[in-house]
Amino acid sequence: MRIEVDLDLCQGHGMCEMEAPEVFEAHRDYVEILDKEPDESLRPAVEAAVRYCPTQALRIVED
Repeated sequence: MRIEVDLDLCQGHGMCEMEAPEVFEAHRDYVEILDKEPDESLRPAVEAAVRYCPTQALRIVED
């Protein structure tokens, strides 16, 4: 799995960091992906981060 963020949509709400702090770091107005290809063990947290993103700026791409 690979994670992508649309920085045009991202507003830095930080919901993703709350769900998966190992993968995301929220800044003032954008999110930084710390691990673009996280381990499968983090899938539930990453899926929650994608689901709860208020602007739907995140997505999972299956490799």
